[in-house]
Amino acid sequence: MARTRFAAIAVLTSFLSVVVAGQLRPMPAAGLPGDLFGLGIASRIRTDRNSTAKASTDFGQMVKSAPEAVFHPATPADIAALIRFSASSAAPFPVAPRGEGHSWRGQALAPGGVVVDMSSLGRGHRAARINVSPAGAEPFVDAGGEQLWIDVLRATLQHGLAPRVWTDYLRLTVGGTLSNAGIGGQAFRHGPQIANVHELDVVTGTGEMVTCSRDVNSDLFFAALGGLGQFGVIARARTRLEPAPKRVRWVRLAYSDVATFTKDQEFLISNRTGQARFDYVEGQVQLNRSLVEGPKSTPFFSGTDLTRLARLAFRTGSAAIYYIEAAMYYTEDTAISVDKKMTALLDRLSFEPGFVFSKDVTFVQFLDRVREEERVLRSAGVWEVPHPWLNLFVPRSRILDFDNGVFKALLKDANPAGIILMYPMNKDVWDDRMTAMTPTTNDDVFYAVSMLWSALSMDDVPQLEGGNKAVLDFCDQEGIECKQYLPHYTSQDGWQQHFGAKWSKIAELKARYDPQALLSPGQRIFSKPVEASGSASA
Repeated sequence: MARTRFAAIAVLTSFLSVVVAGQLRPMPAAGLPGDLFGLGIASRIRTDRNSTAKASTDFGQMVKSAPEAVFHPATPADIAALIRFSASSAAPFPVAPRGEGHSWRGQALAPGGVVVDMSSLGRGHRAARINVSPAGAEPFVDAGGEQLWIDVLRATLQHGLAPRVWTDYLRLTVGGTLSNAGIGGQAFRHGPQIANVHELDVVTGTGEMVTCSRDVNSDLFFAALGGLGQFGVIARARTRLEPAPKRVRWVRLAYSDVATFTKDQEFLISNRTGQARFDYVEGQVQLNRSLVEGPKSTPFFSGTDLTRLARLAFRTGSAAIYYIEAAMYYTEDTAISVDKKMTALLDRLSFEPGFVFSKDVTFVQFLDRVREEERVLRSAGVWEVPHPWLNLFVPRSRILDFDNGVFKALLKDANPAGIILMYPMNKDVWDDRMTAMTPTTNDDVFYAVSMLWSALSMDDVPQLEGGNKAVLDFCDQEGIECKQYLPHYTSQDGWQQHFGAKWSKIAELKARYDPQALLSPGQRIFSKPVEASGSASA
């Protein structure tokens, strides 16, 4: 009994020893400098196993690596203090911002370092970090890097406005998508989300808070946009707005021939459509086996629709069915003309006769459409599974070769769980000064091809990974110059090849803004401190 009382007292004493001035102080982590826990921000650092376990993986569930601690900042100044301490420490540690953790290959992890829980910013007053400025010729919204795009949408719609470009899934953070590019069906006209940003607040790898734009501190501005978190943490972004529609006419058009499919897609993103045009253009590829053996209905297609599509594939002998997914926005004032414009536009396309599938939904329902798919997948227990994704940008001049070698050969008899996206974008609406990469060929159009696989069991992971490698090997062998989107490489040589002529500039900017290579180590771009010359120091 005495021994039990002694143990209880020892535990209580240990607990009380980490309470300072009425605040709970974390126990120091073995891999972090002890001085860190004497800072004013120490009460916001968590080192318990439950906290670090949650920050040890991401949506992709392909990589697991624990941080020493998780930091819950109240303000961007807290983030600056943490990074500044690490940068000046004799034992600097890595720091990785984490929004929703929707990376797929460990990009948001900080092995042996500190993960910054961006959702803590402004907690309890999150709406205060979304400020809409509706007046003037170019209205805009200032949103914290931790804000979800769905919340940005709700805030801007109160003023009858909305950002121009959206990712397909809205439960992503502003800082997260802008660190990659932010693509979707509106990007063919307006460019990616990064092309619609006016100004940023960035916490650099030296702990400095910098406001930057195209005219002020422009090198950091262009580096951070699409910069994969290598040059700083995006704390705020000012994004352009436009008048928001009320409703959307949403269609999917089926094709059995890829050449006709891509020809029509490229027409729709051109300036040849006149007054009748779509506001959103994407596309999908559905392999034959997935039509026959896949889900019997989806949030968009009924069981009858899928049966008709399977029969179309059988009748035409096509290895896949291709869909153009398109949307036309309208308001009360333009509702009377939307049917006429839709008919005029469809008359100029060559989809399979009778294979038009249409819905009329609100603007919010359309933008948040993946939410319904998420609910279906969660209910089936297949949302939180490994996601060995492969996202590529393929030059227009090689898209038919890619289709022939991948969808009609490598994946011809496959039935992986997931979806395949395939849609074109105009290259001239991308700003090459930004870090995000597009194919360096002379093509004025390139295709986003996204194979968004879900591994329903761990046994599926190596098979899907092997399939992805086969796709990349095919592109290398055939000389198809693809660029990875949401890229993943395991060596700096791979990254140098990815960035090509931009590499020396990227290394120079890394040496300037994050010389200790503290930020977002999960990308595996820079594993050692970077010298001014751009080379890694010993």
